[in-house]
Amino acid sequence: MATNDTQGSGTKDDPWQLKTPSGSSEYQMYRDEASDPPSLVCQVGKTQLRYDLRCIDDLHAMLKEHGDWMPLGSADEQKPAADGTVESWGRSEANPVGGWYGLKKGLRGRFGMYLPPLMEALGLAEVEHNPKNNRMRAR
Repeated sequence: MATNDTQGSGTKDDPWQLKTPSGSSEYQMYRDEASDPPSLVCQVGKTQLRYDLRCIDDLHAMLKEHGDWMPLGSADEQKPAADGTVESWGRSEANPVGGWYGLKKGLRGRFGMYLPPLMEALGLAEVEHNPKNNRMRAR
């Protein structure tokens, strides 16, 4: 299983350099603790997505409780997320924030695409790197 290099320190000037689970796209992420709420900025080409920064700890805690592999199930905000996936949890009313971790209306999805590689780079999770239908679990 390939893993993401942990290049970057997670600041705006030195973002984490990541690849999607399939390895098909590169993107950057960094912490913006000065925003309200503190956020995780995901830069994909010219598109910027933002997630509530607490999603890292919350996702890790949920995966530890889940205890097994969980499908990623990445989907755009406008599309429904498959039940039982990381994506569906990232927008569920049952998660710790009571809904979307994504902060920019219209760009709140893709939680299951962009968070798992960061979790892997931070040593918090294992992520599969197949062409599609990848899964993750807590470390």
